[in-house]
Amino acid sequence: MVDKIAIVGGVRTPFAKAFTGLAGLSAFDLALTVTQELLQRSELPPDAVDEMIFGSVLPTMDRLNIGREVALAIGLDRVPGYTLGQQCASGIQSVTSAAEHIRSGQARAVVAGGSESMSNTALTYRRRLVRALRGLQKARGTGSKLKALGKVRLADFLPRPPAIEEPSTGLSMGQHCELMAQINGISREAQDAYALDSHRKAAAAGDAGRISGDLVPVPLPPDYGSFFTADNLIRAGTTLEQLAGLRPVFDRRLGSLTAGNSSALTDGASAVMVMSQSRAQELGLEIWGFIRGYDYVAIAPHPQLLLGPAYAVPRVLDRAGLTLADIDLLEIHEAFAAQVLSVTQKLEADSFARDELGRSQAVGRIDWDTLNVNGGSLAFGHPFAATGGRILINLLQELRRRDKELGLLTICTANAMGVAMILERN
Repeated sequence: MVDKIAIVGGVRTPFAKAFTGLAGLSAFDLALTVTQELLQRSELPPDAVDEMIFGSVLPTMDRLNIGREVALAIGLDRVPGYTLGQQCASGIQSVTSAAEHIRSGQARAVVAGGSESMSNTALTYRRRLVRALRGLQKARGTGSKLKALGKVRLADFLPRPPAIEEPSTGLSMGQHCELMAQINGISREAQDAYALDSHRKAAAAGDAGRISGDLVPVPLPPDYGSFFTADNLIRAGTTLEQLAGLRPVFDRRLGSLTAGNSSALTDGASAVMVMSQSRAQELGLEIWGFIRGYDYVAIAPHPQLLLGPAYAVPRVLDRAGLTLADIDLLEIHEAFAAQVLSVTQKLEADSFARDELGRSQAVGRIDWDTLNVNGGSLAFGHPFAATGGRILINLLQELRRRDKELGLLTICTANAMGVAMILERN
């Protein structure tokens, strides 16, 4: 009997708009919080965890290997850990890396997570200033020190945030998504309507208690006596009129992408427990579901950088021997409303299937009643490496609530990649 890969638990922090509720905590702090809670809820013996894998797209310089640092912080000295980065797919990459280690026999239980603090990203300085400061350290005497600083300009002292442009194209993800909206005929009105729907679904899920059970209250510095307890980006009262009044962000003259129909910079972390089925049964743990299959793709960056899911979905379905009609719940990461609407358009298009996928007909029809049923990243926010865990946890929990069997999630990423994963309950 094949020893399947099981998910036996998962938690996340509430997600916070960058520079708000979680700004005082690093990606390491957030990862530590979710890991401690995950282990406590799982009630695992101390020696049950074999490895820790965390994704982090923009780690801070003082904690470069979050996976191992978390293990050390909770006293698991003999548990190896590492940190990976695959852009917005990092959280899912940590899960699939755990699955591969379990399949190969290297581990039987792995904590797989993702953590991001956009409020505390590392800043760099211009090379001219760095060279001058190094020269200043070596200089002897006032004359040598003045010479070392002689070429420095006042602007050199301004820190530079992480680059947001794609190195291969020179355009940001938002600018690429503007191109996608134009190429695919995605209107501003359609984007705003989709964003509104995401917020309304997320607010309804919160009111119904479908989210709170997955959340870990985060103790806040400096005294850690107060807690951050709820996602703070969901806008239950948003209206189409308000969204329509927002100005374009990435193409201020002709663009259709705004702060309202694009995901926000966000802080947060998530973690799941990945185990072999036999180990979970041996420990008497409840199995949330199993990984049926997954697939990663890469496409040409220009012009439709974020179209990876349209290629990944048919591949993972084919590998699993399924069709889109077999899927009970579908989760598409909402980097931008225009990106989701472009992906769904391609999945339903015979021409795309024929020209790009070598298929005779479209991948399938989207059942909009089963897509992102509790809202998505437009409402919750998008802490890059933590988003995959949020989606996976939500999908498995919603399958259980609805007594459904199959779920499919897919995420687009920077650098023109995408991932799709199929989850099953039994």
